[in-house]
Amino acid sequence: MMAAGGGNLITLVAALIGVGVVAQILSDRFRIPSVVFLLASGVILGPEVLGVVGPDSFGNALSAIVGLSVAIIVFEGSFHLRIGRLREAPAATFKLVTLGAAIALVGTTVVVHYALETGWMVAALIGALLVATGPTVIAPILEVVPVRNRVGTALETEGIVNDVTAAILAVVIFEAIIQDVRAPGELFVLFTQRLGSGIIVGLAVAAVVFYALRYVDLSPGNAPQNARLLVLGGALVAYGAAEVIATEAGIAAVATAGILLGNTDVPYEEEITDFKGDVTLIVLSFVFITLAALLQFEYLLALGVGGLIVAALVALVIRPLLVFISTQGDRFTRGERLFMSFVGPRGIIPASVATLFAVEFRAQGMPEAASMLVGTVFLVIFLTVALEAGFARQIAEFLDVIPMRVIIIGAGNVGRTLARRLEGRGENVVLIERDVNTVEKARNEGLTVHHGDGTDTEVLRSAGAENAKIVATTTGDDDVNLLVAQLADSKFSPETILARVNNPDNVDAFEDLGVRAISSTEATAMAFDDYIERPALVNWMGEIGHEGEVQEIDVTSEELVGKTVADVGPKLPSRCLIALVSRNGETRVPDSDFVLERGDRITFIGNAESVADALTFAHPDES
Repeated sequence: MMAAGGGNLITLVAALIGVGVVAQILSDRFRIPSVVFLLASGVILGPEVLGVVGPDSFGNALSAIVGLSVAIIVFEGSFHLRIGRLREAPAATFKLVTLGAAIALVGTTVVVHYALETGWMVAALIGALLVATGPTVIAPILEVVPVRNRVGTALETEGIVNDVTAAILAVVIFEAIIQDVRAPGELFVLFTQRLGSGIIVGLAVAAVVFYALRYVDLSPGNAPQNARLLVLGGALVAYGAAEVIATEAGIAAVATAGILLGNTDVPYEEEITDFKGDVTLIVLSFVFITLAALLQFEYLLALGVGGLIVAALVALVIRPLLVFISTQGDRFTRGERLFMSFVGPRGIIPASVATLFAVEFRAQGMPEAASMLVGTVFLVIFLTVALEAGFARQIAEFLDVIPMRVIIIGAGNVGRTLARRLEGRGENVVLIERDVNTVEKARNEGLTVHHGDGTDTEVLRSAGAENAKIVATTTGDDDVNLLVAQLADSKFSPETILARVNNPDNVDAFEDLGVRAISSTEATAMAFDDYIERPALVNWMGEIGHEGEVQEIDVTSEELVGKTVADVGPKLPSRCLIALVSRNGETRVPDSDFVLERGDRITFIGNAESVADALTFAHPDES
């Protein structure tokens, strides 16, 4: 076992960070959430395998290291929580962090009490910690599973908010156990003291940092760097100051400061975000590996069958129950609700807080409570991360909640503009580009770009062409576009192949190959004509995804098959109608007596929200 000496400690920390960076690279390479690799690394380096890291490796510094690391992680997550997105989020988001959290707390407490035959207070402590999913496990999943915005927003918000409330609630229950407090009134006072102290400190620190960023000269020559350091320092000060006032109030403080600063117009916001992201990545890697390495398998084995019962009920019964109750009546499809149910792994807050509480329990002469706490929490974390995070993409594909995949070859102005429009509608878009500078430019705009030659079959395959519904080639070279179209058609057979044609004389060559050709000359002329002859329609179409929406869908459900337009119309949401019907290659504007048949393709037009509801109505089996 490595000693806690200064030189060895520095070497150990550096090594753990290095392993964490490798885990992040493997995550990007294999499209598996990084937490899977981080936990596996921790177990391998821990006392049960290699013995590089153990309970004594950090001496008395563990609490401070974990505390400050958690502060940075929570601040990072809350900084990205945009109030504007919350306004656009479904009502289920609020229910998830209130009603859903209450169901998780009560349900887990009851299960732990009876399955492990432990006292109610220890069961409630475990239940409180396992409420938290956390941005540290949700964010990596959403990076590899591009779900629709409403799903991502709900899961991200749930993780950030529940991290804070779960940690504070757990501290209250922990202190109640230590101080032998049982009265509900006293428990409520303990909770409000910590939450209130954290909010006040967070408000104060956010105000000071905002004033400094906006009105203090931060040295013009190096202002971005100073702004980054000021924000990071503010997060740590908020945590430390709140901890002095009340134990674990620091988490509420950094969450408050992060939300406030993230939703104000601070200078150098992009630089601050990038810097915090890198710091958080390193800190997250270190803490996850360290905490996993501190776990001893004897804690897990001591739980026996009862521990497996707890983990199974938490993941397979309690989680789906709270998700389906919270999302009742909202615009989530059945597949999306199932995805949210089976992708709720627990993260860094339960792991770190449970570890620190276990140390205190042992100091208070309560070793059984310490072992049960650590064992149960880590068992649930290991199983949910391994199964839910590790197979998140497969779960999403099975439930068909990943939006349509579109491969765009060429990340120039046309390709990037098309990608942004499609992503704005919630589609899953991957660009392919061989020019390094263009790749960097597109990635800086937040687009997913695969570096390589789009005329190479292996490059197309590695970008996901085998699962693509649409392949669009948008380069300025007609020869390249024609070759890509031929490759896509012969090797991958997507439903639709679109190609940009720069020379109008080449349109026939594309059409002869069955490729839908879009002439730049024709498209520009049509745009001018539309603005001249149909300005109202052009202006309305310019608001697609905001005010108006147009969507097409195949007629497959009994809600539509055999029904006339007059029958379906009254059942559609207000401000939405069936504008077109395509059948056997012919498209028409249907009259009220037109009978819909299976295989028809109908076009909904109307208000964005109403069109979305109409799509759900048309596919009731997915609602």
